[in-house]
Amino acid sequence: MKITLEPERCVGAGHCVLSAPEVFDQDETDGIVVLLAPAPDAALTDAVHEAADLCPARAILVDGEDGTP
Repeated sequence: MKITLEPERCVGAGHCVLSAPEVFDQDETDGIVVLLAPAPDAALTDAVHEAADLCPARAILVDGEDGTP
């Protein structure tokens, strides 16, 4: 799994951090998403997909387990 962000779309809702705090954080100054782990462990797959699904701005892009979309 590979994660990419579109931070310019982020609205700072924080759902990503609540869903997968091992993978996402928020910038303290503006609340914009920060990617902590661009290729997280497979055990975090469900949490990462939940974070992407809950993102109101669709700023989180997740590629498949083998790195393909």
